[in-house]
Amino acid sequence: MSTLQSPGGGRPVRAEAVVDLAAIRHNVSTLRARADGAQLMTVVKADGYGHGMVPVARAAREAGADWIGAAVLEEALALRAAGDTGPVFCWLTTPGEPLEDAIAAGIDLSAGAPWEIDELAAGVTERPARVHLKIDTGMSRGGAVPEEWPALIRAALREQRTGRIEIKGIWSHLASADEPKSAANEAQLATFTEAVELAESFGVDAEFKHLANSGATLALPDTHFDLVRPGVATYGLSPFGHALPSEELGLVPAMTLTARLAMVKRVPAGAGVSYGLTWTAPRPSTLGLIPLGYGDGLPRHASNGAPVQARGRRRTVVGRICMDQCVVNLEDDEAAAGDEVVLFGPGTGGEPTADDWAEAAGTINYEIVTRLGPRIPRRYVDSAAPGSTASVER
Repeated sequence: MSTLQSPGGGRPVRAEAVVDLAAIRHNVSTLRARADGAQLMTVVKADGYGHGMVPVARAAREAGADWIGAAVLEEALALRAAGDTGPVFCWLTTPGEPLEDAIAAGIDLSAGAPWEIDELAAGVTERPARVHLKIDTGMSRGGAVPEEWPALIRAALREQRTGRIEIKGIWSHLASADEPKSAANEAQLATFTEAVELAESFGVDAEFKHLANSGATLALPDTHFDLVRPGVATYGLSPFGHALPSEELGLVPAMTLTARLAMVKRVPAGAGVSYGLTWTAPRPSTLGLIPLGYGDGLPRHASNGAPVQARGRRRTVVGRICMDQCVVNLEDDEAAAGDEVVLFGPGTGGEPTADDWAEAAGTINYEIVTRLGPRIPRRYVDSAAPGSTASVER
């Protein structure tokens, strides 16, 4: 069985997440085609959903992404530091943060309350702040509720007249786009449309109206407006989970998580496994020790059920997932320390997928990839360039 190699063909590594940048470009192109002419923002928050923010952003730009989306200031500023000069939108700030750095870097920012307008105006040095006003259309998270929307509009227009800000967009976020038939989507769309109309009646001329996330980009064309903001679909993962798998959406999962067995041992019937001895071997069994655990981002809730591919077959993690390791039941098959196992990948080779792990843990595929920690090196490949050996580790 093949072993994992560090970049450049050096010593084998304990585990790695291989990210296919060709898959990222394919997914961005697929989403652009589904955007019905709207501009496309590739969301790379949380280190590109665990895939690597900067490599993903570069691949997305290559595939025609008009915008890059970042949740917090340090992400947006890191994109600029890495050389991204295109439109970047950042939407989550708290009082007192260094907005002047983002404004000076030409990063578009969000405001959902008058105090945010005040802070943006105060952070202006030379160029005006580019602002997208956020209306809370029913998710009850960020943004101005409809009763406070007029006050936000007035505050923004006041500062626009001073030349300190430019109102570039109006936006909101859908709570139930992963359930396309939910009545909540129609209600939020109606509230958003009313908010845009009210803002325009006040004299706001926003270039970009945006509401659609991955689910809405793929299934709710009425929400596309001028700009769509797909996140998880960029990485080839379906926002609908097993209900509508990635392959049916034309998406290719970009990440494959692999590890090498640290130990293989034969145990007798009745042997308990891991903390609490929550699994007992029903008969003599071969167990493999995987050197990954919840300290690396594997969900502990997936204990006694998470799937793994080893020796070409689907296996099951048995016993509790520990901080640094977990155990897979290899039954009666021969195996050796150093053998490669696949925890999840695209599924095209019979390996489990992030959706399978999400099902085992009672969570969503977003969390499975995003929570992978820095102890797991990322290696970047480009399946569209056969023979290429270029890869980087981080």
